[in-house]
Amino acid sequence: MKRLMIAAGAAFAMLLTGCATTIRSDVTTFHQWPAQIEDKSYVFETPPQQDDTLEWRAYQDMVRGQLARLGFRDAAGGKPALSVSMRFTTTDIPVRVIEPTMSPFMSPVFYSPRLAYRGMHRRYWGGWYSPFHDPFWSPAYQVSIEHRYRRELQVGIKSAGDGKRLFDVTVHNTSRRMSTPAVMPALVQSAFEGFPGPSGVARRVELQQQPNS
Repeated sequence: MKRLMIAAGAAFAMLLTGCATTIRSDVTTFHQWPAQIEDKSYVFETPPQQDDTLEWRAYQDMVRGQLARLGFRDAAGGKPALSVSMRFTTTDIPVRVIEPTMSPFMSPVFYSPRLAYRGMHRRYWGGWYSPFHDPFWSPAYQVSIEHRYRRELQVGIKSAGDGKRLFDVTVHNTSRRMSTPAVMPALVQSAFEGFPGPSGVARRVELQQQPNS
């Protein structure tokens, strides 16, 4: 009975793990980070007025949390040694998907695989087509739109005194998830994984995100 309970518990744990979402990001870092830096106080650079939104400030707090984890300190009105910049973009990329629909008169010989094209903005039913112009031997095509969302996060750190750039990181992620707030915590964490990381190298970072996190 004890073995059975242990096995059931392990299966339940695997089930919970399977519910997690893997967020994959491409991270590129360039830096000239000092081997020793005593003062890690910083302030955020003021963004352009059109970018200073509540959403931007929410993501700024996420960056602040990662910096605190790495031993940085928000100067909070004092004289900082570093300045931090942040920007992000989300681009909706519509993809046209063409799928043949089965017809009672269609021969399997003419069944075509699913095709995808960019730049389509409506849904409609395709007409009949056959290399022999025979409607009884050709499929009808259904065209639909799927959306991909490409997100880019950029974070930079430079010396507040002379403006020397010390750290620049760019994170790219493309997925079907519409909500940027849902994936931004993983993107921010990916930006600082292994800080400062290898310079001039693109790498893939994969993070597990639990539901409702």
